[in-house]
Amino acid sequence: MPTVWSNLVRGLNAFRAARAGNVAITFALASLPIVGTIGFAVDYSRANSVKVAMQAALDSTALMLSKDAATITSSALQSKATAYFNALFTAAGVSNIQISATYTTTGGSQVIVNGSGSVATDFLGLIGYNSMPVAGTATAAWGSSRLRVALVLDNTGSMADSGKMTALKSATQSLLTQLQSAASTNGDVYVSIIPFVKDVNLGSANWSSDYLYWDNSTKSDNNSWDANNGTCSAGNYSPRSTCAAKYTCSISGYNSQNSCTSAGSCTISGYYSQSSCTSAGKCSNTSYTTQSKCTSKGYTWTAGVWTSGTWSAATWTPKSHSTWNGCVVDRGNSTAPDTVGNYDTNAVEPTTTISSTLYATEQYSSCPQAVMGLSYDWSSMSTLVNNMSPAGNTNQGIGLQLGWLSLVGGGPFTAPAMDSNYQYQQIIILLTDGLNTQDRWYTNQNSIDARQALTCANAKAARITIYTVQVNTGGDPTSTLLQNCASSSDKFFLLTSASAIATTFNTIGTNLTKLRVAN
Repeated sequence: MPTVWSNLVRGLNAFRAARAGNVAITFALASLPIVGTIGFAVDYSRANSVKVAMQAALDSTALMLSKDAATITSSALQSKATAYFNALFTAAGVSNIQISATYTTTGGSQVIVNGSGSVATDFLGLIGYNSMPVAGTATAAWGSSRLRVALVLDNTGSMADSGKMTALKSATQSLLTQLQSAASTNGDVYVSIIPFVKDVNLGSANWSSDYLYWDNSTKSDNNSWDANNGTCSAGNYSPRSTCAAKYTCSISGYNSQNSCTSAGSCTISGYYSQSSCTSAGKCSNTSYTTQSKCTSKGYTWTAGVWTSGTWSAATWTPKSHSTWNGCVVDRGNSTAPDTVGNYDTNAVEPTTTISSTLYATEQYSSCPQAVMGLSYDWSSMSTLVNNMSPAGNTNQGIGLQLGWLSLVGGGPFTAPAMDSNYQYQQIIILLTDGLNTQDRWYTNQNSIDARQALTCANAKAARITIYTVQVNTGGDPTSTLLQNCASSSDKFFLLTSASAIATTFNTIGTNLTKLRVAN
């Protein structure tokens, strides 16, 4: 027991003398980082919750601003952004809120909304951090895709039946309104309009353009404009081939070669044969009637000169090209397509070095309204549509080919350069009410359809999207050509009433605006 007691006393004395045993102080100091970490977690969690709420409000604000950002001023945009955000953001304890909004068309239309603020801390204030910053940004982008649409519209005589032309005009006007509404800024949507019949009108004012063909270099193309529009020196004989078979006498009144060359005229009136003419003469002084008396008195004696009649081919003089009414036929050779270049089926640019790439002029009596290349002049487009009038035969192929060329440019068309910041959708909408009946070379439907089928295939291979619309109010067969020409089965429309044109164009317009707008 004494030993145990001694050991206990020594242990108590050692504890009383120890200086490393301030456990409370050590614990207190050790608890500070623990408390700080817990406080940071609490304050950070709250700040993060505020940031999430701020981001949601910024996202909604950007989407709401996108509706009219393109049509309001920057100050109005900023004012609306602040108002929208304040209505959406309800988190408490946030100060110094700053909202900024900008609208840009770089790489497509977009609204960018930035927000920032400060969240008061509860625990971190103990170590000198009274607030935590929060920030966010939201972008609403649309219109990164641009549209180029060619409206290839049948203006043939049959469009006068069953109210089809009236319905086409109304439906086209509505489609133009849809497309205009899809454009945030000028250039987002371009439209060309190609009215077609057997021919297409490139505009009579363009008569001096180098993409037009008038005749070959030897003036021997009897199908050319120059050969069919002009005057004949022999009288009212047309065309040039008919005129060339006519002859005229240099002396009027003689209508055969024999009578013409046997006839003649004397420089002295009253003499009607060569011998009497050349033996006759006259004095410069009419008082003397013989050569001897005339010359002896110092006057001049002039003998008669006999001129025989000349029998010569009639002369054909083409009319001025400025009288052309603007119509052209399919590209190619005079009597058949150019099956090497196939220029009636592709969008190769016209060149003066290859005549079959040029558009052959024709004075077609049923010339339609002149084409309009890619434009966003909606008023002029509306006027063109209103002026369309039905006449002439059907050649879908030339309308389709020129519709394609209007999208890519060349010849009569200038296509604006594409901006690399955008994706482009190139569309052809081909509407017709009839089957092909006539082109530059053929009146056989199968021959015409075969050329157009090549155009359809070539355009689709060039990534042109084609919609085809057959307005079949007359009981014609469904056009296999148009079905196959469409880019897909859902892009071919068979209509049996004129009123369906409006519904169809509205459907197509809706599809196109979906392509155009991408949020």
